[in-house]
Amino acid sequence: MTAGYAAIAVELRQRIESGEFAVGSRIASEAALAAEYGVTRSLIRRAMAQLARQSLVRSSPRGGWFVQAPHQAQGFERMQSFTEWAQAGGRVPGGLVALKERRPASAREAQQLHVGLGEPLLCVTRVRSLDGSLVMIERSVWAPWVAPLIDVLPDDAVSTTAALAAAGIRVALGNHRIEVAAASKQDAELLGVRRSSPLLQVSRVTTTSDGRVIELGEDRYRAGTIAFNVNAGESTRALV
Repeated sequence: MTAGYAAIAVELRQRIESGEFAVGSRIASEAALAAEYGVTRSLIRRAMAQLARQSLVRSSPRGGWFVQAPHQAQGFERMQSFTEWAQAGGRVPGGLVALKERRPASAREAQQLHVGLGEPLLCVTRVRSLDGSLVMIERSVWAPWVAPLIDVLPDDAVSTTAALAAAGIRVALGNHRIEVAAASKQDAELLGVRRSSPLLQVSRVTTTSDGRVIELGEDRYRAGTIAFNVNAGESTRALV
C-alpha cells in the first residue's frame, strides 16, 4: 500500500531526528524520495511542506530542501548579545561583514545618537549564523564614539559586544521593537530566501548603564529560526 504524505512526513522527521539528515544538509531530491517511497513528487512536496511548517526543513530558491536547526527561544529578562545567547544554548555563532560604509546621519539617527544632521556614521551589515546555517542579517549604525573600535575589527569577528567589553564599554540596556518585515532584495541575496518573504525584524537601541547610546540596530531573522519569550505581569511596562 502506498504511504500517504502524512506518513512520509512522520518517517522523514524520524530520519532527521536520528541524524541521518544532518542540520544544514540538503535532503535527497524530491524525485529521489518519490522513487524511494513509490509515490508522486507532488506527494513528497506535501510531506516536505508539512515538515517546513514544523520548522524542520526549509526550501531554497536555488532548489532543494535543507534541514534546519530547531528554533531557539530568546528572552528579554536581561540584556544579552546574539553570541552570548547562542553559546548559552550550546550553539556555535558566526558572523561575517557583508557591507561596511559611512553615510550621512538621517534626522532620526541624529536625534537618537545626539549627532549633527548629516554627520558621517559607520554602518555595518553582517550575516549571522548558528551552527553554520544562516539565520539573520544584522544591520548596525554605530555611535561615533565607539565607531573606531568597530571599524578595525576583522570581518569575521564573532562578537562586537565582546570587543566593546574588552575596551571597557559594557552594553547594559536595550530597547527592542519586534515586527514582521518583507525581505528586501539584499535580504533575499544574503539569506537565500525569496524576495518579499516574511522575516522577523527586531529593531533595537543599545546603551551603556548611564544611558549613552552605543548602537542603533536592526536584525532580520529567517522564519522558523528563533522565538522570543516575554514574561508579563500587572507591573510590567507595556512593550512599544
